[in-house]
Amino acid sequence: MELPVNEGPAFDVVVVGGGVSGSVAAIAAARCGARVLVVEEQGFPGGSLTAMGVGPMMSFHNPAGEQVVRGIPDEIIGRLRERGASTGHIADTTTYCSTVTPFDSEALKIELETMLADEGCGMLYHTQLAAVETDAAGGIARIIVCNKAGLTAIRAKVFVDATGDGDLAARAGVPFQLGREKDGAAQPMTMNLKLANVDTAAIRAYALAHPEDFLWHPRGPEEGARRLRTSPRISLAGFLGAWKAARERGEVDVPRDQVLFFETAEPGVVIVNTSRITGLDATDPFALGKAGMTGRRQCARIFDFLRKHAVGFSKAIRMDTAAKIGVRESRHIRGLHVLTAEDILGARDFEDAIALGAYPIDIHSADGAAVTTTTHLRPDSAYRIPLRSLLVERPENLVVVGRCISATHEASAAFRVTPIAMAIGQGGGVAAALAALGQTTPARVPFAEIRERLLSQGAKLS
Repeated sequence: MELPVNEGPAFDVVVVGGGVSGSVAAIAAARCGARVLVVEEQGFPGGSLTAMGVGPMMSFHNPAGEQVVRGIPDEIIGRLRERGASTGHIADTTTYCSTVTPFDSEALKIELETMLADEGCGMLYHTQLAAVETDAAGGIARIIVCNKAGLTAIRAKVFVDATGDGDLAARAGVPFQLGREKDGAAQPMTMNLKLANVDTAAIRAYALAHPEDFLWHPRGPEEGARRLRTSPRISLAGFLGAWKAARERGEVDVPRDQVLFFETAEPGVVIVNTSRITGLDATDPFALGKAGMTGRRQCARIFDFLRKHAVGFSKAIRMDTAAKIGVRESRHIRGLHVLTAEDILGARDFEDAIALGAYPIDIHSADGAAVTTTTHLRPDSAYRIPLRSLLVERPENLVVVGRCISATHEASAAFRVTPIAMAIGQGGGVAAALAALGQTTPARVPFAEIRERLLSQGAKLS
């Protein structure tokens, strides 16, 4: 049976995925003068920071404290700060990063929508990608999307895959690696838990009195204590003794050696980023559903543990678990350049750099071990993301942004975080727009033009 397909409008650029990387890509493209549509499965933008409950953003800075992510991502933070919905960039009291950026997720939805609307972007919510049709030359001719109206075909000169999982690229026939190279295993998924009425003053005092019950990597407890005394919000990884005992008693069944939690822009409200779901493929819908159910069960036990055994949580109120499971890793598309750990740690200088990042290589065990393996950067360094890692051989009118760009398992563990994903989105959005408006492909746009436009939008490239 052939299903009816409605013929939809045409655009210069269509961005599939309205998470933070896709939203910034759309804003950047529209500011170049392109007519842009964003296709998003949820009823709001923001992706990992809104639907998946991730927070805070980390990190806009390198270990030495130099800000390396600017442009539209930092503009978003400025708008949130003006509305009292973010503290701005503050010290990371775990010492894992130099800074974190707490925010109000509801305010973020509104700010992103406002920015997209102000730039004239179309928003197609509650809509999923169903199919991709290519032309004789191997380019994407149109995509088929599914929503309340049934199936609709949408055309564009350039398409941006901001799905996080490389769904558009995979359906267009782009080669990819699922998870790590040796066996396809991916970093675990996490169901984030949000709690209110947490006594962060009591937690702060306890951590200062019992530094041995917390992790302070890589800068140590003295630096952690210094930050903890002055930072307006807390971030901590700990309750090590009670957590270990609870795991041994079988009260919690989470393969992790710590409770990791972050205070949001709202005092006393924290995001608990502790659950771990391993051995499941985030691109398999049945596995994804199982991961969500497992994550919610884990979060129920984590909540019970915190109420019973953790200082400051005895009167905590459970607000929610995230609407969608948090995914660290799935597909890595194979593009014109595969970004490697050596590129990251060596801060390789690419002539076509469209974004900078300085988050460490942060690998949560794909094998079910309780530990996280981290390789930190040199304090004053930052790595470059080349445009070629966003582009593929075929289709030529496709740009990929976010965590699924062309990279190895290790390299992606560094740039997968939201500030860098947004910076990548800005670079990809500009490349897509200039290609569409110039009647060419992103790879054929003179890079000097892309660089000039990114700099004019406030991006930091060196």
